Formats: sequence, structure tokens, C-alpha cells
Amino acid sequence: MDLRYWLPRAVEVMERFGERFGPYEPHPSHRVGDADFAPVFERFAKRLDDNYPFFHPRYAGQMVKPPHPAAVVGYTTAMLFNPNNHAAEGGPATTEMERECVTALGAMLGMPAALGHLTTSGTMANLEALYVARESHPGRGVAYSTECHYTHERMCHVLGMEGYPVPVDAHGRIDPGALEPLLASGRVGTVVLTTGTTGLGAVDPVHEVLPLARRHGVRVHVDAAYGGFYALLGLSDEPEGVDVRPWHAVGACDSVVVDPHKHGLQPYGCGAVLFNDPRAGRHFAHDSPYTYFTDAELHLGEISLECSRAGAAAAGLWLTLQLLPLTRDGFGRMLAASRRAAVRFAGLLAGSEALELYQRPDLDIVTYVPAARPWSLSAVDAASERLLREGMHASEDPVFLSVLRADAEAFARRHPGIVRDVGAARVMRSVLIKPEAELYLDRLHARIEQLATR
Repeated sequence: MDLRYWLPRAVEVMERFGERFGPYEPHPSHRVGDADFAPVFERFAKRLDDNYPFFHPRYAGQMVKPPHPAAVVGYTTAMLFNPNNHAAEGGPATTEMERECVTALGAMLGMPAALGHLTTSGTMANLEALYVARESHPGRGVAYSTECHYTHERMCHVLGMEGYPVPVDAHGRIDPGALEPLLASGRVGTVVLTTGTTGLGAVDPVHEVLPLARRHGVRVHVDAAYGGFYALLGLSDEPEGVDVRPWHAVGACDSVVVDPHKHGLQPYGCGAVLFNDPRAGRHFAHDSPYTYFTDAELHLGEISLECSRAGAAAAGLWLTLQLLPLTRDGFGRMLAASRRAAVRFAGLLAGSEALELYQRPDLDIVTYVPAARPWSLSAVDAASERLLREGMHASEDPVFLSVLRADAEAFARRHPGIVRDVGAARVMRSVLIKPEAELYLDRLHARIEQLATR
């Protein structure tokens, strides 16, 4: 797709629609001439030089990649209309697109009858899920792993709920053995499981925790903001080494959050929350007679904490899904490429003399450290900091990585021989979210090896 051809078509769509209603005189208060706009745009373009090459496979730092051209065209075209998907009359076309997208996301996750909507972020989606958790089990708290996203602790505070951090196993997954006594205490109404932690990309054992939670009458919420699209592999006959057991259990959980603005190739922000029981919508009931004044089976604002939401986000996702459906051979091909890259990268690191694999990846986030000498936390931390800094600031052949901080106990569980001379060490982290990483992997690995041996 050539955006230089398709973006002008977005303007044509809007102009053609406008012609149906006759000419009118634009008000002079917001007119800007091209001569006035040109220098301002040049300053704007220059400001954007202060950025990282998120589009390039040499950028393997954070879970960021550019949107698909179809998403850009869909979003831009709808943005010219500026629909608001809070109510059907605010965006008739994009409201219907959003409903279709939610149906597709539900089918992907094994929740074909899910009630849900798009959100501005995974944070807002998780807030809504925990709000329903509070309303469903008043007076009871939320359990989540110590490796989960900080959103859950923060949102428990916002909602006035007690949060209970649960220890993780040696792979960064929630420990069912540590969770069970907490569930048996009756203090917890909902347990949060993560399928793709933002640090390690670890997938919690949903298949083990779900029956445990049900025995104690506890709801299960799955934060699949990062890893949710991997259901396309986990529920397929070609999982590319992904453990299928958690994914087969996700569809039976009470709520799920997934972010199309991560693996779904959408612009920020586009999250989504889905509830397995459509009756969850009753917790959002409110009266807004000036808003919901047209006939509609359901206004999306009636099942949401958020009010105004960009209909353009639904348009971008809808157009993308028409071209790349949520199947193993559609979106799944990209996830399979990222997964193969991660598995191969882990293999290269396992055989390296300059680098040590920190732990094997569950999805597409690979963690490792320089093979520092002496083999101590302080030496590893210093070597990781240098590798990050020199890679990012290299005048030629830069490479963009990221780090996470592992405390001494977590590090030693994976590498018992480490000398614990400080309390924590930075661990290198490469997010291979772009399928191009598979084609670029040899060069990426060689460059990191080169930097690590200096």
C-alpha cells in the first residue's frame, strides 16, 4: 500500500460525502493559509526528528511498532468525519464497525458471545474490568502476581479495593500454590492473570488457576493487553512453540483485556475489554436522555465507563481486519514470525560466549545479560547499562534495546551461580514485536554480540 496514493483518497471520501449537503461558507476564525502553515509545519517536522525508529527491526526496545497502512488510512478517513462512538448517533457507521471488531476479537479469544467495546488504552480497559469485579463481589479484593502490570495495583487504589500481590515462580508466572491459601481466605473476589507480562512476556498458567478460582467462587480476569493476539497461535494446530494450555482456558474466564495498538497494528490508543457474561453491562447502567435519543439495540456508551471515544479507532481496526483477518493465516502469520525470531534468538544466546540468556521466552520478548566477568550482579548491571547506552548512541549501526530490573533473588533463581553483591541488576530486553525481526535477526544478534564483547 502506498500512503501517498491512499491518504489523498481519504480527503476525496470526505469531500464526496459533503457534496450531498450543499455548499456553505467556512468561518474565517479558523482559516489558515498555506503560506502561514508551511513554516509551522516545518518546525513540527523538525521536532519529530527527536524520535526512535520504531518502524525498523534494529529497534527492539519496547513493545512499539508503526500501524499498518490500512489502519492509517482507515483512521485518517474516519477522523475527517470525527465520529464519537459513545452513542450510535455520534458515529453510526463506526459504531457498527466497532461491534464487528469486538465480535472478531471475542472469537479470537474463544469468547464468541462476549460483550465489550474498544477503549483508549489497556489501562482503561483493565479499570473497567476491575470496576465490574468490585460491583460483582463488593467488599472483596483482587489478587494479582508481583510481575503483573502496575495498572492493577493502581486501579485497586482508585476503586477503593484491597489488592493482594501473589509471588511468582522461577519463570515469572503467578504461583498457584501461593495463590490458593489467599483464595481460600474469602478475601478475594477476582484474580488477575496475565498472558504476556510487559517485562518478561511470561504467560500465567490460566488453565491451572481457573479451576482453582472456580472452587472458591472467585472471578478470573485475564490481562492479555500485550499477548492477547497470541491466541491465534495458542488455539491453532501450529502454535510455533507457544504453550497452548493457557490459551484454551482464556475463553472460559470472566473478562479479558487486549490491546489492538500492540500486536494488532493499530495507532495508539486502541484497547478493548470483553466480558463473557453479557449481564456485566448492568454495572454500567446510567441515564443520559440527551445522548441516547435514537433507536439502537445498544449504545456502546451504555456498557462503558468512558464517554467520548474516537470512532476513528474502530474504523482503523475494522479496515485492517478486512485485509488481515484474525486467523492463523491472517494476523497469525505475523505472530508466528515474531515467535520464531524469539525462539531462534534464545537459541543463539544460549550458545553465545558474550551473552547469557536470562530466561526462555514464552512469546516474543527475549531477556539476556552480558556474560560479565566477574559473574556478579554489580558487573552484570554495569555491563547491561553500557550495552544499552552504547547501542542507542552509536553514530553508525545503532541498535535500540531496553532493560528491566531484576532483584537479586529473581536473578539467582534463574542463575544460581551469580554473586549477589548488590540488591538488583539490569537485564537486557528485546521485544521482537515486528515480524521483520525474523529477517533481521542475524544482523541484530551480531551487533549486540559486538557491543557486548567490547
